[in-house]
Amino acid sequence: MANASTARSTVHPAIEAQPRRIRAVRPTCVAVREVVRYGQCMNRLYTSILTIGLTSVLAHAADLTIMVKGVRSADGALFLAVYDSDKSFMKVPQAKTTRRMNASKGDLKIVIPDLPTGKYAIASYHDENGNGKLDTNALGIPQEGYGFSNDARGMFGPPNFSEAVFEFDGKADKAIAFSIQY
Repeated sequence: MANASTARSTVHPAIEAQPRRIRAVRPTCVAVREVVRYGQCMNRLYTSILTIGLTSVLAHAADLTIMVKGVRSADGALFLAVYDSDKSFMKVPQAKTTRRMNASKGDLKIVIPDLPTGKYAIASYHDENGNGKLDTNALGIPQEGYGFSNDARGMFGPPNFSEAVFEFDGKADKAIAFSIQY
């Protein structure tokens, strides 16, 4: 009986008060508890890092590269607007994105990064005199160069969204080209 009392004296009083079945498991768990918590914490950390990494990779949209051909001079600037609906088409404040770059004679390359999946149409003009707008004559005919995706041309005005629209899957980079008409 002396051995039993010696063994009981080494057991914590709170553990002694618990039922025998739990008492047998508790000392082992107390020793392992910190290791288990550390392991669980590291698993949660690794899971979080993996989730953030995958989310950022999957959320990355592709780039759209636009080649504007036939700019006749380096005077002024080239304006470009990307539209994503018929309702917003040719309304610059409602464009998905816009770009302004200094003109250069020949072809200009513009990259729109991280463009999401969708249907888009592009309108562009060459503001040669630098006044920030597409100049027209008394009849409304443009006096400066302009162009649309798909090289769309309208009859008695700009083309419709449906004539200039193109599909962009957002998964793979895409390149399109159109010419400026003077």
